[in-house]
Amino acid sequence: MNSADKHFPDDQKTAGAVGTGVSGSLQSLLGTVVIAVFVITFIVQAFQIPSPSMENTLLVGDYLLVNKLCYGGGSLGDYFMPYRRVRRGDIVVFHYPVNPAQHFVKRVIGVPGDRVRLVNKQVFVNGTQLKEPYAHFSRSANDLFRDNFPRLDVAPGPTPEWWVQLRKLVEDGQLIVPEGHYFVMGDNRDDSYDSRYWGFVPQANIIGRPLLIYWSVQGAEGDTTAPFSVSDKLYHFAYAVTHIFQITRWNRTLRLVN
Repeated sequence: MNSADKHFPDDQKTAGAVGTGVSGSLQSLLGTVVIAVFVITFIVQAFQIPSPSMENTLLVGDYLLVNKLCYGGGSLGDYFMPYRRVRRGDIVVFHYPVNPAQHFVKRVIGVPGDRVRLVNKQVFVNGTQLKEPYAHFSRSANDLFRDNFPRLDVAPGPTPEWWVQLRKLVEDGQLIVPEGHYFVMGDNRDDSYDSRYWGFVPQANIIGRPLLIYWSVQGAEGDTTAPFSVSDKLYHFAYAVTHIFQITRWNRTLRLVN
C-alpha cells in the first residue's frame, strides 16, 4: 500500500473516485449540450410543414432538418466557407416578408434579373418554359390572377403594397425580379400563398435549404399553424409517443429533400 493511502479509509477513496466520475459525466453532458446548441443555432434547424402548399414534394406532417450554412449570411465568413448562391429550383425556408415571425417554405422560381410570367399555369422565365416535374395541380378551373401572372387588371387580394410594387416591375407582361430578391412559389400551384400574392423574398430573409425529412407523421391535416393551448400540446405529444409506429410515414422518414 502507498504510504499516503494509509491515512485514508477505503470508503473515502471510493467517494473521491465517484466524485471524479460524476464530475466527468457532467463535463461530458455540458460539452454535448454546447455542441447541440451550436449546431441548432448556426448549422441546422428543425421545422415542421404546416400547410399543403408544397405537395407532393413536402406534405403536412413532414419534419425537416434545414441547412442554415448553405447560402451564407453576408459576412466576412462567406469568403472562406463553401457557400453558394440561391439557385432557381432550390427549396428554401425563409421568414415570411409580411410577418417575419412566420416561417415559410417554397421553391425559388426567379432569381435577381429574371423575367417571370405564367401562362395557363405554365411558368416561363426569360421567355423559356420551365420543366417542372415537381409541380402539382389540384384544380382544373382557371384563375385569372393565379394562373396568368402577372395580371395588372386583377387585384391580388390582401396585400395592397404588393399590388402597387407589382405595377412598377412589370415590363412586356413579365415581372422583373430585383437585385437581392427572389420570386418563390409552392409546388402545389393551385393552393399556394406565395410570391404571386405578397411579393419577393429578400436575401436576408432566407434561413436555409431543407436537407432531410427526419420524421413524417400522417393524420396531421388541418390548420397546424393555429395556436394550441398547453393541454392541447400535451395531448398531441402523448398521442404521438403512444402511437408512434402507427402514425409514422416510414416511406418518407429519413428521405432527402430535392
